[in-house]
Amino acid sequence: MSLTLAAGLAVSGCAAEPVASSPPAPPAGPAAAPSGAAPSAVAPVAVSKNLGFSGTTVAGQKFDAASLAGKPAILWFWAPWCATCASEAQSLADIHQEYGQKLGILGVAGLGSTADMKDFVSDFELGALPHLNDSGGKVWKRFGIAQQSWYVMLDSRGEIVFRGYLDDLQLTEKVQALTA
Repeated sequence: MSLTLAAGLAVSGCAAEPVASSPPAPPAGPAAAPSGAAPSAVAPVAVSKNLGFSGTTVAGQKFDAASLAGKPAILWFWAPWCATCASEAQSLADIHQEYGQKLGILGVAGLGSTADMKDFVSDFELGALPHLNDSGGKVWKRFGIAQQSWYVMLDSRGEIVFRGYLDDLQLTEKVQALTA
């Protein structure tokens, strides 16, 4: 291999052989070791069977619920025509803004068309949160959801700690306890 080609590959990260003077970088993401700690000191985040699902968001992006692992999470089951869901939308946006660093939130939209789901997210300015398009009801069935607006709350281990309806005050209290 020519020296120019080898240098170009090494700069681009495609070196044929590892450079002995450079230790491998620790993995990125939640399992990465804190600065100054040995990479083996941090275990990878375990993904609960409750987070073993994926789908497509209302915006058309792929979503893997495993991305919620390692911190508490709320699954909010809603329908685009639901007046109760519409009244709770601002609360979810506020909770995301205040607790988003400590809490995962996933909207799970069902019982409506994709166009109506998109309009709901847009009208209530919920675009900062991911919302699964569950028009087939797969995730709703997985969690035994028979009506909207319903919440499933998971602790940081992915275990269900609450399932049911909450008004705004109850939701805030549960979130505070979950993130304390």
